Amino acid sequence: MTQDVLASGGLGFLESAGPTLVWLIVVSFVFLECAVILGLFLPGDSLLITAGIGLAGHASGVSHVWGLSAGAFLAAIVGNQVGYVIGKRTGHRLVARKNGKYINVENLEKVNRLLERHGFWAVLVARWIPWVRTLCPMVAGAGNMNHRRYTVASTLGALIWAPVLLLLGFYFGSWLDRVPWLFPTVLTLMIVSIVLGTAFGIYQYRKEMRRPAVTTEVHDIDA
Repeated sequence: MTQDVLASGGLGFLESAGPTLVWLIVVSFVFLECAVILGLFLPGDSLLITAGIGLAGHASGVSHVWGLSAGAFLAAIVGNQVGYVIGKRTGHRLVARKNGKYINVENLEKVNRLLERHGFWAVLVARWIPWVRTLCPMVAGAGNMNHRRYTVASTLGALIWAPVLLLLGFYFGSWLDRVPWLFPTVLTLMIVSIVLGTAFGIYQYRKEMRRPAVTTEVHDIDA
């Protein structure tokens, strides 16, 4: 039923290119959110939920959503390790932006204090806080947090983040299938919000990066 609704709602492209396109976008976004500053400006959580809803519209959606959950999980782990290495190579000094909205000294210091006080648990919980999720790996690396402890925490965090949101979206989409006219409406609105959110995020990123650079010292993280 859902496939007919997708086609009738003008979303037939999701049926033909859907799974492959969804995989590419989701894995890329998850990696970027966990690895580099650009990830601060990407709508990661809403993308994962939307991807789950979209996959609910495919006959092979169940296998795809479980496979993508594993793929997003691995992308988050790799992204976290890349972010950690980037921070490690800075040698206790991270670059912020003067009067920046997100990439500012205050936010970096907040993440540093959070990791100092709570260590393992801060890395685990950071997965659910968008801007902390991106800054945490770099601050952990710059602060020489124990790599093994960081890896275990970030891996567990990845496990209870990407797969959970994808599956929530998928089962919500399956429920929407009971109200055929509602499925394409909700999916269309969410896709539009993702596209607009990504465009606005890239604009904000470019605006932020044009601000003067300032450096901040990161304290050792022994927790």
